[in-house]
Amino acid sequence: MYYKIAPILHALSKLAALYAVLMLVPTAVSYLFHDSTFHAFAGTSLVTLAGSVAVWAATRHRRRELRARDGFTLVFLLWLGFAAISALPFYFYFPNAGYTDAFFEAMSGLTTTGATVISSLDTLAPSLNFWRHMMNWFGGMGIIVLAVAILPMLGVGGIQLFKAEIPGIDKDSKMAPRISQTAKRLWLVYLGFTLLTCAALKWAGMGWFDAVCHAMSTFSLGGFSTHDASIAFYKSPVIEAVIAAATLFGAFNFANHFAMAREKSLRPYWRDEEARVMLIVLFASIAAAALYLWQQGYYPLPDALRYAGFNFISIGLANGFANADFARWPLLVTLWMFFLSNVLANTGSMGGGIKMARALVLAKFSLREVSLLLHPNAVRTVKLNKRSVSERTAMAVMAFIFVYFMTVVIFTLGLMAGGMDFVTALSATVACITNAGPGLGSVGPGDNYAALTDLQKWMCCAVMLLGRLEIFTVFILFTPDYWKK
Repeated sequence: MYYKIAPILHALSKLAALYAVLMLVPTAVSYLFHDSTFHAFAGTSLVTLAGSVAVWAATRHRRRELRARDGFTLVFLLWLGFAAISALPFYFYFPNAGYTDAFFEAMSGLTTTGATVISSLDTLAPSLNFWRHMMNWFGGMGIIVLAVAILPMLGVGGIQLFKAEIPGIDKDSKMAPRISQTAKRLWLVYLGFTLLTCAALKWAGMGWFDAVCHAMSTFSLGGFSTHDASIAFYKSPVIEAVIAAATLFGAFNFANHFAMAREKSLRPYWRDEEARVMLIVLFASIAAAALYLWQQGYYPLPDALRYAGFNFISIGLANGFANADFARWPLLVTLWMFFLSNVLANTGSMGGGIKMARALVLAKFSLREVSLLLHPNAVRTVKLNKRSVSERTAMAVMAFIFVYFMTVVIFTLGLMAGGMDFVTALSATVACITNAGPGLGSVGPGDNYAALTDLQKWMCCAVMLLGRLEIFTVFILFTPDYWKK
């Protein structure tokens, strides 16, 4: 076993060293704000760096080019290890809180879930608030994509790591001849949109600190905020419009961003069938929900459009911000909103869930089967974006969707076994597996996850990781065949 895991640990030690260097950023923020967390961040960075050097030295004679299967192990260990490291500043800052809360906050940040157990965000040390949003930002694109982009000297198989990290059904498509070039372009677009969002939020009325933090957690679809009331704190339709627009762009396939930059036009987004269906379903849902909220007397029509629009975009695209306590809305509206969070986001985007492409493939193959019942000898080819979808791809999509929803069922029942009511358990599971953040009931936007038991928090952490790595990346590690030579 050691001979199999040692090369993976060697690669992991280099990635951990990179992460230790990145932790110097919140350390510098703590120094600038004099907020008493400097030693927590500096100590965590030094310990991580020392541990990385020790593991590197112990495994340097076992290094080799990683195989395809090694990428799954490395990605899984990386997310667990980095969450464990990221939790330490929270653990040191909150002496009365246990490590479970610290790990939950770190896992939520890195997986861009946006669920929190902290109830005093408005008075939280600035460096810790910055760290929460920085985790959102790095977790959005993926720390491995960063490593592939700037550290080709890692000496590991970049394509294997890239495939294990990036969500979607077409993991072989690349936007550049070399995988490192693809990763660099992804990060340049990611950085560009983040800076643009930051400038827009500052123009809309946020202070610089809040603008930087919310820009990192908006385009990454992370959902962390510097305030307990989330975006409702600002009471600003302009800020909400900026965040809603950035959320939409964060939910598009990054290939469309490249096409938009190349053509200098928004047409690529509408040409993409996945993006087009997402927009149609999303805005039709907003219109229907707004009319229903208005008809039921919750808001005047303009306010109904504002609140339904923002929250359906934020939750439906698995971001997690809120400008109203939607847990008080009719259950019909909120359940539909959480259902959308499972399917709306595009492949190759920051979003979670099964992705719109998989939903389209499942729907089209279902319609084909209905057609074949009427015309058994007919030949029906299923296409997505004018490309034929193979039977093998369809089977993979169906298997993924089955496992995805069975995971939702199992963890919902598990949370209920711990004493949670059905609506809270279901919404918490969906919010964690889609990385959307707030749920309904006692984990709604007016509350947080602090009241959960330790076991329930660890279960939610597991669901967050499964959602971020799209389940099979984790499940494959627990199959006997994976560990055979």
